[in-house]
Amino acid sequence: MLFSPSFSIGLRLAFRARFAWLAGGSLLVLALTAFLAAQFSGRQPATVALDIGLSVVRLVLPLVLVLMTQELLSREFDRRYFLNTLSYPHPRHSLLLSRFAAVAILTLALLLVLAAALALLVWLIGRGYAQATPVALGSHYLITIGFIGVDLLLLTAVATLLAVVASTPSFVLIGTFGFMLVARSFGAIVELLTRNTTVVSDAESYRSGVGLLGYVLPDLGALDVRMVTLYGKMELLPTDWPWLLLSSLIYTVGLLALAVWALQRKRFA
Repeated sequence: MLFSPSFSIGLRLAFRARFAWLAGGSLLVLALTAFLAAQFSGRQPATVALDIGLSVVRLVLPLVLVLMTQELLSREFDRRYFLNTLSYPHPRHSLLLSRFAAVAILTLALLLVLAAALALLVWLIGRGYAQATPVALGSHYLITIGFIGVDLLLLTAVATLLAVVASTPSFVLIGTFGFMLVARSFGAIVELLTRNTTVVSDAESYRSGVGLLGYVLPDLGALDVRMVTLYGKMELLPTDWPWLLLSSLIYTVGLLALAVWALQRKRFA
C-alpha cells in the first residue's frame, strides 16, 4: 500500500497543496503561542508554555489533516481525478487506504516535528527559571505525544469516511471538527455533572443523556494525558488507559472498513 501509485500520487498532491507551508505555519504558530504564554507566568513559565503548546498541537493538527483529506480524497471525486487514478489495475480500497496512509503519515510526521520543537522551546524557557515542579520531557512527554497520535489517527479515519460519503468538501471540515468537539468534551461534561449536580437543573437525567454518547463515540478527551508530562507523575495516567488506546484503534479500523464499504458502493456520475 505504501508503495502503490495511489500513495505516491497522494504525497505529490499533498505537497502540491502546500503541505510544507501548512507545516511551517503550524510551527510558527506553536512557537509564538508557547513563548508568549510563558511570559504571562512568573512562577511556572515552562509548565504554562508546555500546556498551551500541547493545546495548540491538538487544535492545529486536526485542521491540517482535514485540509489534506479534502485535497487527496474530496477533490479527487469533485474534480473527477478518480477517472485517471482508478485506471490503474488496483481495487478501489487500495486508493482509499493509500490516501489515508499518506494523510496519516504526513500528520504524524508533523506531530513529531512540532513535539520536538515544543520540547526544545520548553527546555530553553525552563533554563531561565528553576521551577519547584519541573516539567518531564522524557518518557512522560513521549507517552503524551503518543496518545495525541492515536487521537489524530482516529480523526483521520473520520475525515476519510466523510470524504467518501459527503457531497461537498466543506462538509469534511464541518463534520470532522464537530465529531472532534463532541468526542473530546462529552466525557468532561459527564464528570462535571457527576461531581457538581448544581450546574444545571435535573442534572441526573442530563448526565444520563450525555453519557449515552459513550456507547457510540470514543472518549477522545481521555486521550489528553498532558498532566503526566506537566507534573512528571505517571500515576496521573487513566487507570483504563490500555482500553482507551485499544478502543480508539478498533474504532479507527471500523471507520476505515465503513469507508471502504461506502466507496465500493459509490456510483460515479
